[in-house]
Amino acid sequence: MKKGIHPDNYRLVVFKDMSDDFAFLTRSCAPAKDTIKWEDGNEYPLIKMEISSASHPFYTGKMKLVDTAGRIDKFKNRYKHLKK
Repeated sequence: MKKGIHPDNYRLVVFKDMSDDFAFLTRSCAPAKDTIKWEDGNEYPLIKMEISSASHPFYTGKMKLVDTAGRIDKFKNRYKHLKK
């Protein structure tokens, strides 16, 4: 393998699925702006996700509409002048 191509700044990070309130703690080097207090009492960087295995239809077997920040309404308002 090539040397020096992998980051070396891995740390513990919490990933949280905002549509299902499912969270897990793992190692990552992804940047995070927020923090969260985890079950062990420590505070970790938080990375918010819109979908994960806890809410994805492939894994759950259920269709679930995820509308973050009113995207459907924004789309309808943008193109309502074309509707006749």
